[in-house]
Amino acid sequence: MSGRFHSSRRVFLCNAGLAIAGFQLKPPIEPLHPSPALDPPTLASFVDPLPLPQLARPAGTRPHPEKPGESIAYYRMPMREALIQVHRDLPPTRMWCFGDSFPGPSIETESGRAVMVDWENRLPARHFLPIDHTLEGAGPSLPEVRTVVHLHGGRTPPESDGYPEKWIVPGQTQTCFYPSAQHAALLFYHDHAMGINRLNIYAGLQGFFIVREARESTLHLPAGAYEIPLMVSDRLLTRDGQLSYPVSPDPDRPWTPEVFGDAILVNGKLLPYHDVEPRRYRLRLMNGSNGRFYRFELSNRAAFHVIANDQGLLHAPVEARRLPLAPAERADIVADFAPFAGSNVRLVSDSFDILQFRVAKEGGYEGADLPSVLEEPGEGVNETAAVRSRRLTLDERLDKVQQSMGMLLNNTHWSAPVTENPTLHTAEIWELVNLTDDSHPIHLHLVRFKILDRRPFDRFEFMGTRTLRYTGPAQPADPVESGWKDTARADPGMVTRILVPFEDYAGRYVWHCHILEHEDNEMMRPYEILRPGKTSG
Repeated sequence: MSGRFHSSRRVFLCNAGLAIAGFQLKPPIEPLHPSPALDPPTLASFVDPLPLPQLARPAGTRPHPEKPGESIAYYRMPMREALIQVHRDLPPTRMWCFGDSFPGPSIETESGRAVMVDWENRLPARHFLPIDHTLEGAGPSLPEVRTVVHLHGGRTPPESDGYPEKWIVPGQTQTCFYPSAQHAALLFYHDHAMGINRLNIYAGLQGFFIVREARESTLHLPAGAYEIPLMVSDRLLTRDGQLSYPVSPDPDRPWTPEVFGDAILVNGKLLPYHDVEPRRYRLRLMNGSNGRFYRFELSNRAAFHVIANDQGLLHAPVEARRLPLAPAERADIVADFAPFAGSNVRLVSDSFDILQFRVAKEGGYEGADLPSVLEEPGEGVNETAAVRSRRLTLDERLDKVQQSMGMLLNNTHWSAPVTENPTLHTAEIWELVNLTDDSHPIHLHLVRFKILDRRPFDRFEFMGTRTLRYTGPAQPADPVESGWKDTARADPGMVTRILVPFEDYAGRYVWHCHILEHEDNEMMRPYEILRPGKTSG
């Protein structure tokens, strides 16, 4: 199960109905003949160089929707079918991509420098992965191919957030405005269409969005060729290199609770290598898997320093030898390859090889030492600032043969009225009471938050009497989680408390589990940020 670390303001945008002009939809790539499952260890290891995501180039400028008289860069980002070479010895893999690559082109901007993106759906009309039409928002009367893009970790107005029901179909464009009024951080964009999000992302629809700040350059962190973004995602492949997505035994209900692949891709490559100099590198790690949790470490068990997580820099570097990341979590580490000059070092997770670093015998100028302070604490927000606490359960329902048939938040279905309605410019504590046997990475759109603590409790007593009886002391967040987060791991049998300031925008957003199979089966709820003095609805 997913709870274990597996080895095996005024905006007119997001025009969901606006048809794209000026291009023709390409005919879909014909499906390849099915073949038996691939056993990745039978392939040669470390024969492909690590690809680095290409940098997206602006298509021009457009008026700033919030600042009359100003212009901002805009990008055109098509979603289309492509053939991706994931390994030298495999035929190209049919995937759905932003642009022509997996991950899609990286969008970079400076903090406070807004951008606009046209997300163009140029995909085929039929899906090539198994849709479960019994899921909420995926009924048989709906188009098979639907997309809506969400900027994960972005502080965006609600019209541009990628609400799961605001999807578009092939031949349409979604236009989004991203203010980028936030600290430097590694964000990512991905599909968020209701009921089929897990399939669209598995097919390849995600990419990096990097917010930078000039202040970072004063820290003399590894940069340029010494900064490497790494999207790690697992897949199941056939022997002829095609994606395989598992289904349940019931052909009318193919949804399955979790998906774990044995082919671990890094920036779209299986078992790649990367040439490095004997010096420090900044590795920007992102867990892009549907459900797999990773525990990253170097094969020689060497220490590294964690310097950032989801929403930017930590206060100070944290030395570690192993780094756990749940789906959608990100972390930046600084690894020093100088002691390993002339040798090879692998990035691994439990029994999986991820990436080989080939360390040269000699290298260039190293630069300044890693600073002891990365981010000043600032005013911030503390627990006493919270205007209320909400107790919210993570629930699972079972069918007669003990096959998981759905997960819920606060035992409430997606279509029920909004129950979480914080007020703009206030802070709340959300208590995530995990009644399941899984660890769930919980993501809140728009906001950033701090993890306060996790505390064990008696699940059976709570389920019987709704009494919360703690069975141990509160455990503070791990040091590598000490910064601002947008995704928090809620472990089984624990109450995970997060402190959430609700800033920037009022409107309708969502919160959900980022195990995508769970999210697609209603472990997702809308929430609404209200303006002071307003009521929900």
